[in-house]
Amino acid sequence: MSTTSLLIRKDQLATTRLHTATDEPLADGQVRVRIDSFALTSNNITYAAFGDAMSYWQFYPTGEEGWGSIPVWGFASVVQSLHPGVAVGERLYGYWPMATGTVLSPGRLSPERFTDTAPHRAELPAVYNQYFRCASDPLYTAESEDTQSLLRPLFITSWLIDDFMGDNDFFGAKTMLLSSASSKTAYGTAFQLHQREGIEVIGLTSPANVAFCESLGCYDRVVTYEALDPIAADTPCVYIDFAGNGALRNAIHARFANLAFSSSIGGTHVEQLASKGAGKDLAGPRATLFFAPAQIKKRTTEWGAEEFGRRMVAAWHHFIATATDANKPWLRAERHHGGEAVQAAYAQVLAGKGDPRAGHVLSLYKQPGDA
Repeated sequence: MSTTSLLIRKDQLATTRLHTATDEPLADGQVRVRIDSFALTSNNITYAAFGDAMSYWQFYPTGEEGWGSIPVWGFASVVQSLHPGVAVGERLYGYWPMATGTVLSPGRLSPERFTDTAPHRAELPAVYNQYFRCASDPLYTAESEDTQSLLRPLFITSWLIDDFMGDNDFFGAKTMLLSSASSKTAYGTAFQLHQREGIEVIGLTSPANVAFCESLGCYDRVVTYEALDPIAADTPCVYIDFAGNGALRNAIHARFANLAFSSSIGGTHVEQLASKGAGKDLAGPRATLFFAPAQIKKRTTEWGAEEFGRRMVAAWHHFIATATDANKPWLRAERHHGGEAVQAAYAQVLAGKGDPRAGHVLSLYKQPGDA
C-alpha cells in the first residue's frame, strides 16, 4: 500500500507537489485510516501562514526540509488496526493531513473519542489531537459530513470568540467590527454576536461580497474596506480581524480613537501577513492573537467538559439549522476529487478567489471512471 500527500512549500505557499510513498508496517497499538474527504477553507491557509509560529506544521511532519502538510478537518475510515479498542471500518472525524491516509496511535479511549498519542504530538494543543468516533458523536449525521467538515471547526472557533468577548464584557464596547465578513469563521462569529442584546455587529468586506454578507442577516451593517466613513470615528468598538491585512489593521487603529480591543484571529489575506506595519507602531491597543484552545481550557475548567460540550452542541445545532436552511442556504458544498483537482482548489482558496457561498470538500482519491 502507498499514501499520496499534497505537500506545500513552507516559504512559498503557492508552490505544491504531490508525493507518493510506500506505507510502513504498523506498530502494535497503531491504526491506519483512509482519509475519505476533507474541507479546505481560508482557515487552513491561516494554518500554513502561521505554520512555524504556532506549530501547525508539526502535526504531520513530512520529513522533507522546507515542505509541509497543511492540517485539514474531515472524515476517515479505519482500514487497518493493531489496537484492540479500534475496529476496522470505524468512522472518525478529526484533524488530518492533506493525504489519502495516515497512521494514528490511539490512547485515552472513550466511547465518544480518542487521542492520538504519537510522541511528536505530545506537546501540541490537545484539541487538535482528538478524534471523534462518529457512532457516538452528538454532532454527527452521515448526510451532513460535508457541512460538518466545512463549518464545524470554524464554528467552534466562532463560538469561542463570542464567548471570549462576552467573558470580557466586550471590553466596554457595544460595536464589533469584523473583517473578512464573508468568511465562514467571521459570519459564524457574527451569528453568535447578533444574539447578544445591545451589541452592534458590523461586517467589513470587499465590494464584491457586500450583497452576500447583507443576505446572511447576522450583520447590522456591512461596510467596505475602502469606505469606513459611515462608522463614526469616536465609536467605542472592538476589532475582530479575520483578514490579517496589515494596512487595514493600521487604518482601523488609526481611525477609531476609542478602539477598546483588537483581536487577531487569522490570515485570509496571505499577501498582507508580512506587510509593512502589520503589527508595529499601531495606534491604540496592541493586536492580540486569539488562540481557541486557551478559551477551551478555561471554560472546561470552569464549566466541566460535559457542560462545555452541551453548550457547544446546542449552539452548533442552532447555527447549522440557519446556515443550511434549504430555502436560503449560506453554503453549498463543492466536491473535488484527485490530486490535480485538489491542487487547483488549493490555489483558488490561497488566492482568496471564488464564490463565498461555495465550500470546497476535497479527496485525493479519484472517482471511479476518472482519467
